Amino acid sequence: MRQWLLLLVLAVIAGQVLRLIGMPAADFLGSMLVAIGLGVRGARIRVPTLAFKFGQGCIGLLVAHSLSAETLASIAHDWPVMLLATAITVVMSLLVALFLVRYGDLPGSAAAWGLSPGAASAMVAMAEDHGADSRVVATMQYVRVVCVVLIGAVVSHALGSEITSPQIPAGTASLGFAVPANGILTILVLIGSVLIGARFPAGALLVPLLVGAVMQLGGVFIIDLPQWLLCLAYGALGCYVGLRFDRETFDFVVHRLPAMLLSALALIALCALSALFIAKLLGKDFLSVYLATSPGGLDSMAIMALDTEADVGLVMAMQTMRLFGVILVGPYLARQIIRLSR
Repeated sequence: MRQWLLLLVLAVIAGQVLRLIGMPAADFLGSMLVAIGLGVRGARIRVPTLAFKFGQGCIGLLVAHSLSAETLASIAHDWPVMLLATAITVVMSLLVALFLVRYGDLPGSAAAWGLSPGAASAMVAMAEDHGADSRVVATMQYVRVVCVVLIGAVVSHALGSEITSPQIPAGTASLGFAVPANGILTILVLIGSVLIGARFPAGALLVPLLVGAVMQLGGVFIIDLPQWLLCLAYGALGCYVGLRFDRETFDFVVHRLPAMLLSALALIALCALSALFIAKLLGKDFLSVYLATSPGGLDSMAIMALDTEADVGLVMAMQTMRLFGVILVGPYLARQIIRLSR
């Protein structure tokens, strides 16, 4: 109980400090950094998987709220370029993984899954199914996620994006604990869609996104998430990621950590370079395309996009397309990396 209380107090303080200096996704980022510190220092608490999935579901509904018919039409028009961007990111992750296997003292299967730019939990589960060391894969995935989030926050801040708080435009989210009719319906949709989507990779985020978008665009109701629920969702996501860095995992990979960090930073830099090219093809702003091509998870990139002036529809469309692409070609890429590294 003491560890939970310490985590809660420090996460709130960290979130407020980051918000004061203008960092995007302050609640998520603050919770994650505090949880990393406590996890490495030996904290044994863990965020329940179901709480993490409901946090993802809240992000899915937030994204659904931001979608419009105009956004969907733009995505439908630009899908060839988005597919090209997905292919570029997957190929770059393959090249970085090969480099890591050669010079980073890591087995090919672990490197392949560890650098796969998809939802971290889905990649870890698939890696375990295909015989890779899930400890190494999980660490590589979450090291990369932390790097992507931190660098993404700095880039968003440096580009001068206006930070919006809360993450739904003013007037559409409940500020207190009172929940209006739309809020009650939103929570019911959240519960049902998360329970259904939890059975599939990244489904806890994608199913609420799809259901919420269809219902809102169809005029059934307006998505209205209470502010206290958003705070809980951001905290659950940040703490879940951060607490994965426990002492046992840290000790296991400590001498490989420089190679993991270098590979993560290299992949982020390559994706940023590709974003310059893709932004010109799409005629979009660099920040939106940068977040869309960043090798982070769907949930963390959605938070970044929602908390800035980025094109949320573009970010989610490209991140989702890449996730499905990695799920489809991941086993093949892993086999190729193992073959080429021999």
